[in-house]
Amino acid sequence: MAGKPFYAFWLFFPAASLWAALAVPLSIFAVTSGTGWPPGLLGAGHGHELIFGFALALVAGYTLGLQPWRVLAPLFLLWITARLFWLMAPSLLISQALSVAFALLLARHVVPRFQAAKKWRNKIAGPLILTICLAALAYALSHYGFPLPDTRSIMQAAILGLLLLMTFIGGRIIAPAVAGTLEKQGVPLEARVQPRIEGTLLILLPVALLCMFTPLTARISGLLLVVCAVLILIRALRWKLWHCPDRPDLLVLAIGYLWLAAGAGVTGLHLLTFSPPLPALHIITIGALGTLSSSVMLRLAWQRAHRSFPPRWQVLTIAIAMTVAVISRYMAGATPYGQPEMLWISAASWSLSYTGVAVQVLLLYRRSVTRLPARNPTL
Repeated sequence: MAGKPFYAFWLFFPAASLWAALAVPLSIFAVTSGTGWPPGLLGAGHGHELIFGFALALVAGYTLGLQPWRVLAPLFLLWITARLFWLMAPSLLISQALSVAFALLLARHVVPRFQAAKKWRNKIAGPLILTICLAALAYALSHYGFPLPDTRSIMQAAILGLLLLMTFIGGRIIAPAVAGTLEKQGVPLEARVQPRIEGTLLILLPVALLCMFTPLTARISGLLLVVCAVLILIRALRWKLWHCPDRPDLLVLAIGYLWLAAGAGVTGLHLLTFSPPLPALHIITIGALGTLSSSVMLRLAWQRAHRSFPPRWQVLTIAIAMTVAVISRYMAGATPYGQPEMLWISAASWSLSYTGVAVQVLLLYRRSVTRLPARNPTL
């Protein structure tokens, strides 16, 4: 096995899912138990791990494709080591350094893969991923007093970076899949990628991200996010997904995409009204990231193992669990530990969903090794 190339998602998807399932309830336990353990998940620590640990592991699994072990092994071991050091001793220099090292090494392997495209919109994924990876470096430098925005602002900007990345990649996944399904039904779909809407989003969202850094421009960011929410909603409606009742996997992907619109819109309204944006940002990280990532992981694993789509009950369970998780977390508000029961409901729904995804992906991997090699579905 050591000499054969290996699909990165078989490695990173189960690991990322298990880390997501563990990190959220442990972060609540660290506060509510009064023990302060594990220290790496106190305060903003859980946000650091869900962005620079969990989300970047998803990026690795989705974008790396088939790789030799000389590439995968150092990346994966660095990711695990960074998570363990951060969990136990986040204030140590080595903990910060390991997290940054993984992000930069990932960027080194992933970003060049997107440079062969000719159109600027097709090249944008590389710079987006690089931006999120560099945010891990900015977080560490800010932590040690470098003249940069504070760590909370950097994480909020990284969430908007994830919003932009999910808007781009989600559209590139959903549009051709819906078009193929509708074509079999004889239903024409002219609005596929919708380059004008996509291009506008790729311009407005980075501006909104930059405006998040200062209170003077926060309302501009809010206005831009509301506009982007409307554009995302229009784009999703033009895909005519109501013609795909027999494709629950596509419908759940669309639900995740609509959570992007909800997250952008509600975050924008919070900024416009000078309300704390934290509850609204969780609509992006739980509703959108949770639903889209779980759906994509199952979709790729089922395609590889069975050349089929995930069963209805699996994707619908994800949609319901993430809906419960995001609504509960939003209701907990900007001071969530004043309502710990809502946090626990959110954490339980989130963790059960990702535990199920991890188990299913591992079972599908066992099935895949008995089949002949198939084309890499991530490329």
